[in-house]
Amino acid sequence: MAPGTKRGGNSAAPSGVDVARLAGVSQKTVSRVFNDEPYVSADVRRRVLDAAEQLGYRRNNAARALASGRTRSIGVVTLGTALYGPASLLMGVERAVRDMGYALRVVNTMEGDPAGVAGAVGSLLDQGVDGIVISEPIEEEGAAGETPLRVDVPVLVLGAPSPVTAPLVLTAGGGAGPMARAATEHLLELGHMTVHHLAGPQRWYAARDRLEGWRSALIAHGRTVPEVIEGDWSAASGYAAGRELARDTEVTAVFAANDDMAIGLVRALTEAGRRVPQDVGVVGFDDIPVAAYVTPPLTTVRQPFDTVAQEGLKRLVHAIENPDATQLPAADPPVDLIVRASSGPLVKGGRATEQ
Repeated sequence: MAPGTKRGGNSAAPSGVDVARLAGVSQKTVSRVFNDEPYVSADVRRRVLDAAEQLGYRRNNAARALASGRTRSIGVVTLGTALYGPASLLMGVERAVRDMGYALRVVNTMEGDPAGVAGAVGSLLDQGVDGIVISEPIEEEGAAGETPLRVDVPVLVLGAPSPVTAPLVLTAGGGAGPMARAATEHLLELGHMTVHHLAGPQRWYAARDRLEGWRSALIAHGRTVPEVIEGDWSAASGYAAGRELARDTEVTAVFAANDDMAIGLVRALTEAGRRVPQDVGVVGFDDIPVAAYVTPPLTTVRQPFDTVAQEGLKRLVHAIENPDATQLPAADPPVDLIVRASSGPLVKGGRATEQ
């Protein structure tokens, strides 16, 4: 009879003792494996995990919380939005938290609520979370100059300045500047004398970072920095900007701060008789799923949402479980420029310019 099974067909939940017996190890070794402690060989770890899977064993997190003083839960503060970037990052965080064996507590904030982050963090602390992830991509009105909220658990902040003070504040996902610079330099390398920028709303930290990356690339190459057009992340705002830019025949290249605006921009340019990429090269940002299937397929910068979430959560969980240990180093996110048909050599008089 298999461990954890009673006569008559009734089954009892298997215990760590059952796993240890089946794997041929001690109960302490089972505990070490599930706590991801060092000094357990790969062979022993595999045997324990195989035995646990065979028995259908699940850790008793409530008992572990009582024993360790931790709830094995992580709270997430995130802006309540359906925009591709924040929504994709939240999905990556959810996967990473669960992969690491923690429960997830999510509190959404609303744009324009000055007490949003403070209220969300307070709610999560009341639930006893072991750490907090803050994915709040906009600057709250009136936040400048305020005393940061103090919390007593480790905090991971994604792509923004920290709105709190804590025993440990980790940051991740701040690589938009170098990515925007790569997009701008790609267009310069194709023969364009300068690159215009369709920016996102400047309350958003990501929009600011992308604008600064664009500007720094032009300055580094000694090029003119055109006036910025600000959109609101939507394709409609990209379309409006495209109608304006199409009237200026000196415009030959545009870097848009997200793909939705880039798609609207291309539509307006095409309607105005400006060919993409022959007359105007366009590069977006995000690599949304539809970017490869519009006409022409959109050159863009792919954001590494899952990588940022996994690396950040790995560092946060390490800090929670090893508060006195040296913290894991942060890794720079990769720059992944996806070159498609919306960018190409500048065409003058029907011929591409030579570099």
